[in-house]
Amino acid sequence: MTQLIRNPQGETPPPAPTRPDGTPYRFELIFDGGGWRAYADEPADLVAELIPGYDDLDSPVTRAEARIAYATSAQVALQANLNSERGLDGCDEQERQMLLGPRHQPPAPLIWRAPVPLVLVATFYRPQGALHTPATEPPGEIWWIDPGDDITLLASLHRTGLVTLATAADPPGGGKAS
Repeated sequence: MTQLIRNPQGETPPPAPTRPDGTPYRFELIFDGGGWRAYADEPADLVAELIPGYDDLDSPVTRAEARIAYATSAQVALQANLNSERGLDGCDEQERQMLLGPRHQPPAPLIWRAPVPLVLVATFYRPQGALHTPATEPPGEIWWIDPGDDITLLASLHRTGLVTLATAADPPGGGKAS
């Protein structure tokens, strides 16, 4: 179950909804450019807010395919944003081609040295996929989006800044949220 609320503009966030028993949800996700907040106890419920129809998919294979498709779309948008923000002036022609190229075939440099981070989808690279995992040399950075499962997708989107993911200090069942 997910509670979804509009995130108003301003410095004061809206109060977080709680479960019927008054306890907080385990996760909070801020997404869509900061326009929405979703609260849930299960990562899959939050992924369903990002991927329309995700909660109707009943096969692990179709859910994985949906996460990979979403990750690839997020990769394209994030790469375009990084290219625009950082500029391509310090990149050589091969690096520019990788940064600006289509993603129907994932880029596979042996070493990434460009001053613009390269955004990659982890599923396509070893150990999960067949492609060689690129090494980096300064100033090169690789930003990974990992659609391996629900929580790794959310955590990797958080690391890239596409979403903000927070966990409650005491999730249901005790212990600390990861």
